[in-house]
Amino acid sequence: MTPRLLVAGVGNIFLADDAFGPEVIRALEHRPLPPEVRVHDYGIRGMDLAYDLLDGYATAVLVDAAPRGHRPGTLSLIEAEPPDGTVPPEAHGMAPAKVLALAAHLGDEPLPRVLVLACEPETLPSSEDDILPGLSTPVREAVDRTVDALHALIPALLADPARPVPPLGRAVESGTPRPAALPGTAAARAEDR
Repeated sequence: MTPRLLVAGVGNIFLADDAFGPEVIRALEHRPLPPEVRVHDYGIRGMDLAYDLLDGYATAVLVDAAPRGHRPGTLSLIEAEPPDGTVPPEAHGMAPAKVLALAAHLGDEPLPRVLVLACEPETLPSSEDDILPGLSTPVREAVDRTVDALHALIPALLADPARPVPPLGRAVESGTPRPAALPGTAAARAEDR
């Protein structure tokens, strides 16, 4: 069966909480997603991800650590804006906006719908740190919650890739990124009150 959806782990395993995406992909080895889903750890290979985004997937879910001003370990689901030409393509880097700009620059095919399942980091290295391995405790604890969230999200996206993000908490809007509360997050617990 040809995969229709891409789940991409992104991040540097040597830079503390930036390793979140690859750690989630590793955890999915023990709880695999359906065969219609390609699960791949891209690490810091933005060029590879950009080319794979042109392979005809209806949807791509990028799993990454992203500072958004929340408590460490908080999960956010963000619908990425399509490239509008304001972000220059960059072949060396993994920032989602730059990877999307690169993919748009490389191909004539339409890009898939891109969602970013992000975790608020606690520890990211400073410019003086060369290597800082290992996830912080709140980010490590978010790995299993992220696998749970993917198992809830992916079947709905396979059924209808264009429909609004299924209820994992508050709805996600296109445009300016807004976090969606995912099960087990502080935002989800606050919404339950």
